Amino acid sequence: MKKTSRAATASILSVAGFLCVLCASALNTHFVAASPAISSSPSQATQSQPSLVARVGDTGFIQLTAESFNSLSLSQKLDAYWLYMAAVAVHPIVYDQNSVYGLREKHLLETILTNSYGIDPAVLQKITDYAMLFWGNQGNHYSFNSHKFVPTFTREELKAAITQAMRNGASDKIEKEAVELDKTIFDPDFQPMLTMKNPKDGEDPLQASSNNYYSGVTLKDLLSYTEHYPLNSRLVKKNGRLDEEIYRAGTPDGKILGGLYARQLSLAIANLQHALPYAPASQKKVITDLIRYYQSGDPKDWLQVGADWVGDKTNPDFSNGFVEVYKDPRGQKGAIQGFVTIVDEKLNQMMNKFATNAAYFEQRAPWDPQYKNPNPNPPIVNAVEALVETGDFEVNTIGDNLPNEAEIHAKYGSKSFIFTNSIRALSEAAGQKIVQEYAYSQEEKDRAREYGALAANLMTAMHEVIGHGSGRLSPKLNKEPASYIKEYYSTLEETRADLMALWNFWDPKLKEMGVVTNDEVAKAAYDSEARAALVQLREVPTGDTIEEDHRRGTQLIVNFIRDKTGAIEPTELDGKEYMVVKDYAKMREGVGMLLAELMRIRAEGDYDAAKALISKYGIHFNTEWRDQIVARFKKLYLPTFSVGIYPNLDLHKDRDGKIDDVIISYPRNIMQQQLRWAKINGQ
Repeated sequence: MKKTSRAATASILSVAGFLCVLCASALNTHFVAASPAISSSPSQATQSQPSLVARVGDTGFIQLTAESFNSLSLSQKLDAYWLYMAAVAVHPIVYDQNSVYGLREKHLLETILTNSYGIDPAVLQKITDYAMLFWGNQGNHYSFNSHKFVPTFTREELKAAITQAMRNGASDKIEKEAVELDKTIFDPDFQPMLTMKNPKDGEDPLQASSNNYYSGVTLKDLLSYTEHYPLNSRLVKKNGRLDEEIYRAGTPDGKILGGLYARQLSLAIANLQHALPYAPASQKKVITDLIRYYQSGDPKDWLQVGADWVGDKTNPDFSNGFVEVYKDPRGQKGAIQGFVTIVDEKLNQMMNKFATNAAYFEQRAPWDPQYKNPNPNPPIVNAVEALVETGDFEVNTIGDNLPNEAEIHAKYGSKSFIFTNSIRALSEAAGQKIVQEYAYSQEEKDRAREYGALAANLMTAMHEVIGHGSGRLSPKLNKEPASYIKEYYSTLEETRADLMALWNFWDPKLKEMGVVTNDEVAKAAYDSEARAALVQLREVPTGDTIEEDHRRGTQLIVNFIRDKTGAIEPTELDGKEYMVVKDYAKMREGVGMLLAELMRIRAEGDYDAAKALISKYGIHFNTEWRDQIVARFKKLYLPTFSVGIYPNLDLHKDRDGKIDDVIISYPRNIMQQQLRWAKINGQ
């Protein structure tokens, strides 16, 4: 499960004027020839550069760096390289999962941009801006609020650009493609929402959502239907009959036929096989498991991947699979994701302290003793730098706990990550502008400046390590709790993990562990949680409902505590609205009350209680407040959403053609990287 943090950015660099050069440079291969110029580390050049490199509207594009990569051995670097390539190989899948038109539109845009010579510069800038948003959101819906976005260029301008691209050598097929994609590109009312879990007027959630997990299927169709591949299949209704289209590559002997995404999964398998010679024994087993799963699609093979992955402590580490279920209105279908990480030794020590003390925090949780795990498996937890994040995984994810399957958690434990280079990049880009605008008092501002970064790191660490990994289920449940709680499960679980962190900020154990010195850190965390309930409304500029699970969780926490304890109060000052903590002790009482109830709901699979709580406190908001928050935010000139640009890895060969190093560099341009990935994948 993910813990996301949306951080605004503070500066902007234009990409205008570099388009043709970047299109050409993006087509370079991923090998680097021997050259004396490569003797210095490319990463050194980025240390003094700002993380924010470009902006399109409310979206900022930030460069991630990974300084720890240079300390790896050659074998570790080669392992990381091939795992990186496997993550890139599965990346196109997410475009198809997000929309039946996604891959076609991606190909159209990339064809124009790689044949852009002579296109009117103003039109080319509009197409590039739209493509940057499209890449950043893996389709034409914003990932943070599910709303569709449309281009600023016109149909006529697109047609003229296509004509020029064809003169430059592009296939004339793109002309017909543009006509067929007209509605999906230009019509804001055609498939307006990526995911709609609670549509109005009784509309079916599967029909109201534009994602591609279902075709012709309604929730009613699934009442008595048993899925054999619930995580990795697309459900299609044909001639009144339901069919599972399985995501799998098939086996080389032909005994298991390939299914959806066979091409991308086969390429990933080939890269994983290249990684095997460089992987330690424990990771070799995980890679072999994953290859088997991608060939068969069998859920049992996926569970084996999780069981072996939890016990693997290899550096570099990786995740690759159909994992998170947020975008499916039913919370069942897994979106593809891939990431590769290396340990950030500087911050790893703090993470390990929480893992070591997981049993302590479990026994002091405020829920019923019957739901406490007497012998929890402390999750493996690392502070890491991401080398790459693909598919349904992006820079705003600053913490992660996997696997998601409760049976793996219960038997083998889990692994948690804090993505330190994401935190660094987002924090640097945002600065202190948001706190200065939305914090109520000077005391709150001073506290945030002094302790805010530490509070944020601790919040993420406890959310992932002692949040998601906590508790046990009632023996009455014979399936995953998500099967009972359905569309409300992801919100419930993310809220529960946040609450576990908020609850333990005040535990004296944190001082004993040496991670805090005083209670001001806890107050900073509580201030931030209350403030976030207002600030995050800027992400939903229209409508009056929140769809994203983490954001629902924040609203649920703050609104519940306001209602039950009065510890948090909306306060107006000089015509501006603030959300202020009036009583920290009472707020902690409210945290404990809600945490105990959410643990009970999860343990017992109580769908009705989950629906009632989340519907009352987590979905709706005051639109007048939202409008004010949006207006105030615009004056700060900060992006609302961030997109990551990841390091490039290139194999280096000596003069005899032998691979002797892997070079890391930083492209600082989303178009360069995405066109490079498209070429690598043969698109």
